[in-house]
Amino acid sequence: MTALLWARMHELLFALDLAGTFVFALSGATTGIMNRLDLFGVLVLSFVASTVGGITRDVLLGAVPPAAIDDWRYFATSLLAGLITFFWHPFTKRLHRFVLVFDSAGLAFFAVSGTQKALAYGLNPVMAALLGMLTGIGGGMARDLLVTEPPNVLKSDLYAVAALAGALVVVVGHVLHLSPNATTMTGAVLCFGIRLLARWRGWQLPFAQPSQRTKAKADDSDNQTDRKS
Repeated sequence: MTALLWARMHELLFALDLAGTFVFALSGATTGIMNRLDLFGVLVLSFVASTVGGITRDVLLGAVPPAAIDDWRYFATSLLAGLITFFWHPFTKRLHRFVLVFDSAGLAFFAVSGTQKALAYGLNPVMAALLGMLTGIGGGMARDLLVTEPPNVLKSDLYAVAALAGALVVVVGHVLHLSPNATTMTGAVLCFGIRLLARWRGWQLPFAQPSQRTKAKADDSDNQTDRKS
């Protein structure tokens, strides 16, 4: 029975990993097109966005070589998503509007699959949730850095918080011995929903308010820059 449950969990993790790879690859390729990269650049961004989170997770867990570079299906999935996005883009000029949806879906899939894999490798629940969050945000951070944009996780609407919420659902289900499939799907839906709602409603974590002295210094610096230019 244990072997059967492990086999089913392995199948679920693989399916979630491939689903996350595909949607994050769509997000990466779309970002590349929006930044006017050529075909090679789009495919590189597609691969990086869809695999960096999983590679980071596997390296930290000691699951080497990482699945994303050991199994050709990950590369093929990211390549397919990149090619679809690149060649269909002229017919879908509003494709950039779906970046948020692709990114949110990839975040959800990777957050829960990363948490489940961490638990399967014997990591304690707290660290498993944090590693699941890291799995979810890693690809998006690498994608944004490659196009010289501030990563969404540092400035966007509850990005890492959504990933952590989904990961915590998986961890709580594991501690309470609930169905892994049910808690994994619930965590993914929660993460996806929080991310979309936060963007729609403008929910954000609080920002530090600079003092008047700091503001004055910043204004002086801007004025000096304007004079030099």
